[in-house]
Amino acid sequence: MKSSLALPVLALAVGAHAAVYFEEKFGDASWESRWVKSQWKDAADMGTWTHTAGQWHANEAEALGIATTDDLKFHAISAKMDSAANSVDAPLVVQFSVKHEKKDYSFCGGGYIKLLPGGLDQEKFGGDDEYAIMFGPDLCGYDVSRVHLIFNHNGENLLKDEDIKLDYDDKDELTHLYTLVLSPDGTYEVFFDQKSKAAGKLSEEWAFPSETIKDPSESKPGDWVDTKKIPDPAAVKPEGYDDIPAEIPDPEAEMPDDWDPEDDGEWEPPLIDNPEYKGEWNPPMIDNPEYKGEWVHPTIPNPDFAPETYAKYTGLEYVGFELWTVNAGSIFDNVLVTDDKAYADKAAASTWAKISEGEKEALEAWKKENEPEVPPMDDLGLGDEDGAFDEEPHDEL
Repeated sequence: MKSSLALPVLALAVGAHAAVYFEEKFGDASWESRWVKSQWKDAADMGTWTHTAGQWHANEAEALGIATTDDLKFHAISAKMDSAANSVDAPLVVQFSVKHEKKDYSFCGGGYIKLLPGGLDQEKFGGDDEYAIMFGPDLCGYDVSRVHLIFNHNGENLLKDEDIKLDYDDKDELTHLYTLVLSPDGTYEVFFDQKSKAAGKLSEEWAFPSETIKDPSESKPGDWVDTKKIPDPAAVKPEGYDDIPAEIPDPEAEMPDDWDPEDDGEWEPPLIDNPEYKGEWNPPMIDNPEYKGEWVHPTIPNPDFAPETYAKYTGLEYVGFELWTVNAGSIFDNVLVTDDKAYADKAAASTWAKISEGEKEALEAWKKENEPEVPPMDDLGLGDEDGAFDEEPHDEL
């Protein structure tokens, strides 16, 4: 606890007014004194957490984190922050890294963090506990690849109207950094590896109560005409229109030489589409003289519109990971909750940047040592002695 409690003091030394509510680097075994593993499901359904840097790393000391270790299990763990966080008077900055070490085309697992209010029973922390913010990656095969950002408003969890998409190059086995900046003016910004991924206004991108609503006392008049076109009532079907057949005998067809009328019956030419046939007759369409335009529902001010309350939280006391993992092997590290983006950037430079440097090369080296090599084409019997394919087809085929 000593190192964790000292972090706010350190923050004041680094940033003039930075408040660090919580910071965890998982650098040694002392992390277990700050985090509580949940057993909110039966023991058989709960996965275990382990302290590891993973199977590959360029900087083992920095890469140490906590990892999910069981497929098809619930993993839940939480920590109480050193001081309660809020998003009312100053920005709220949430940052952490995650490495989906077993990421492949079939990988399926969440990697998001939750911020929760006081009163949490950490030993039973689970999916039924109300949270204020849920933030982080959500990946499942080809269909789901996004950064979740969910806000609780009056007991309802609001998902972003449009997903924050992760690009193809964002989805790999390497360690990535996720940063949320929630500002008191009602704006937000999400960073992926310190590059802006999405930004905007909460009131425009989540289903918070809008500024106006449709007037419940108004409805479209019963005689309102919003049909733009009508059939021309003066139009008359041309005489003989229905006498034109859809098919006619093929004028170019000839009776086969071996056709015997006595044995085969009277020969009839096959039918073909009639080029003169125009289909079912319909009168032409004209502008409707009664058309009044599209009816627009009148709006009134929304009595529930209160942007000053949107994502305005006080008394946030806990951080936690509560996940259902189809595939285990996700390593979480460098959890930070502060009010200062500049401090978060400095923290990233001293942690995530060191993890990332050389990590790709470490992964490639690990694969070379541990994954089977793809044999040359000639070893598969598909090429000649020079490894080239035969250009001529095989006679025996």
